[in-house]
Amino acid sequence: MKPTIYNVAEKAGVSISTVSKVMNNQPVRKETKQKVLEAAKELNYKPSILASALTGKRTSTIGFLAPDISNPSIAEMARAVEDFALEHGFNLVICSTDFKSEKEDSYVSLLRQKRVDGFILAGGFRNRGIISELIKEAVPVILLSEYYPACPINAVTVNNFIGGYEIATHLISLGHTSIAVIAEENSSSQERIRGYRKALQDHNIRAHEDLIVISDSSAEHAQRLAGGLLGSSHPPTAIIACNDVLAIGTLLGAREKNMKIPENLSITGFGNTLLSKNSNPPLTTVEIPIQSMCSLAVDLLVEEIEKKSKGKQAVLMLPKLIIQKSTGVCLVSDLNKEDVS
Repeated sequence: MKPTIYNVAEKAGVSISTVSKVMNNQPVRKETKQKVLEAAKELNYKPSILASALTGKRTSTIGFLAPDISNPSIAEMARAVEDFALEHGFNLVICSTDFKSEKEDSYVSLLRQKRVDGFILAGGFRNRGIISELIKEAVPVILLSEYYPACPINAVTVNNFIGGYEIATHLISLGHTSIAVIAEENSSSQERIRGYRKALQDHNIRAHEDLIVISDSSAEHAQRLAGGLLGSSHPPTAIIACNDVLAIGTLLGAREKNMKIPENLSITGFGNTLLSKNSNPPLTTVEIPIQSMCSLAVDLLVEEIEKKSKGKQAVLMLPKLIIQKSTGVCLVSDLNKEDVS
C-alpha cells in the first residue's frame, strides 16, 4: 500500500501540518525536518504533485520547451537546465516542439494544466501569442538562447551578431571574399547573418544575396543546399553554417563534390558542440557559453517564481571563436572584393 502523509507524520512523531511544511520547504526546526525526511525516506513517501497543484501550491516543476532536443546544443542546454533546476529543488519536464506553433500551444496548455511553476522557452519559440498570454497572466517565463526586444520578458542569450562578425572576419583574414551562409529561419541566425554582413562591409566586400540560403534544422537539408552552392558557376570558397548540425551537412555536401577541407573549401559552424570537436576535420566554430547561460536563466526564473524578481532583464553573453582545422588560407583567385564604401 502506498504510504501517505499520515504514515510519515506517525513515524516521525509530528503533526501532519509539520510534514506538509517540510515537504513545501517552509521553516521548521532543523531536528524536526531531519526526522521527517528520514521517515519519508524509510517509507519511500513521495508527495503528490497533483495534490499540491490542486491546492494552489507550488509543484516545484519547470517546463522546458525547445524545438529539437536531438540538436546537440539544445540537448546540452536541457541537461544543464535540469542540473541547475535540481540545485534549486525543481524538477524539469522537457518537450520538443519541432518548430511547430500548434505543438508549442499544446505543450504550454498541458503543462499549465499540470500547474508547472514556470517555463523556459529555449532555442526559438514561434508562437508569440502564447508568450504574450503568459506575460499577461503573470506566469513566470524566460527565453533561453533567444531574445525578442518587443517582449517585456527575461531573456538570456549569446551575442549572435558578434559571433557572426568574428567568424566572417576570421575567414576574410584567410583571404576569402566569396563566403556563403547556410542559416535557419530564426532570430539567432538572422543576428549571425547581420554580423556577417557587417564584417563584409568593413572589409569592402560585396554581400551577394544568392550566397545566403535558409535550411531547416536537419543536416540532410544543409547537405543539399551546400551541394547547390558548390555546384554553381561561381562557388564560394568558404561556407558559414549557423550551427554545428548544419556544418556537418555542409561537410557531407562538400565531400559529394570531392572537395578537400580546408584546401578547396573552408567550413565553419556555431556552437562548439561534440559534433564540431569530433568531425573530420574538427570544425572552426563559435563557442556558446551554455553553462553560464543556463545557470543564469534558472536563477532568474526561480527569482520570478519566488516573487523575488527585481524586474525584467535581457542578458547578452559573449561568444568565443574556436579556430580548428576546417578553415584555411583561400587558394582560389576571387574578384569579389571591391570598394562598397
